[in-house]
Amino acid sequence: MFVTQLKSFFWVARLGSITQAARQLGLSQPTVTAQIKALEELHEVELFTRQSGRLAITDAGLKLLPQIEQLLLQTAQIESSLRQSGTVQQGQLRIGATAPYYVLDIVKRYQATLPLVDISIQSGNSRQMIQSLAEYQVDLATSSHLDTDPRLLRIELGRDPLALVVHAQHPLAQTARKGKIKFSDLATDTLILRERGSMTRQLTEQMLEAAKVTPNKILEIASRESIREAVIRQMGISVFARHEASAHPDLVVLELEGEVPTLPEYLYCLRERRSSQLIQPFLQMAESLK
Repeated sequence: MFVTQLKSFFWVARLGSITQAARQLGLSQPTVTAQIKALEELHEVELFTRQSGRLAITDAGLKLLPQIEQLLLQTAQIESSLRQSGTVQQGQLRIGATAPYYVLDIVKRYQATLPLVDISIQSGNSRQMIQSLAEYQVDLATSSHLDTDPRLLRIELGRDPLALVVHAQHPLAQTARKGKIKFSDLATDTLILRERGSMTRQLTEQMLEAAKVTPNKILEIASRESIREAVIRQMGISVFARHEASAHPDLVVLELEGEVPTLPEYLYCLRERRSSQLIQPFLQMAESLK
């Protein structure tokens, strides 16, 4: 219970929001609030104050934060070691993936080889996945960001060019028959982008800036699947890595003119854990499928 309360305090302090902390922890907002309140009452300390309707961490809470972060990291390390202890045929492997497309073939092969190992895949943007890996929330992570942190082992899984995804009835779908789409053609549309921290968004914004193009309107949606559904509903157009634009009768994938960047996908793990009995087979399979 004590560690759970500390987790609630840590994530509220880190994210500055009970709502976001509850989402991160997979708990309800009232539960997170109650845990922090219980922690404060038990130790007779005030960890947060409200200023203009916003949470602000107190000096006492700020002083405790580094110690609590270290404790939670150590707890995660212990939990990870326990989860992967025992025989190699059993355990749980957690994967954080920005684009499951690249790891699904490896997962399929892994399951065939180690059928008693439970696998969970969680999604997020590139920065979130690397953060989850560093905090032992996942055992392996894919990311489009090239991270040179010496603590990380990196394997490149593949690269894919960016492409424009539009509804089949969109005027650009007809224009595409005459050739590739110019970036200037996007100026009159609603462009749907991922949240900040997404490599796809970063590259899209760089291309827009280079072409000196400002879309008529920007719609931000955090989920790749939700963006796809928004395009199907003709709410706008979007830029995807080509392999992520799965087939649908209402969607058309169009090539972009000029120098179009490719989106890489890397598999990461912590170097200190590369010999783990559940992680090592996955890394070997990833290398063999390159």
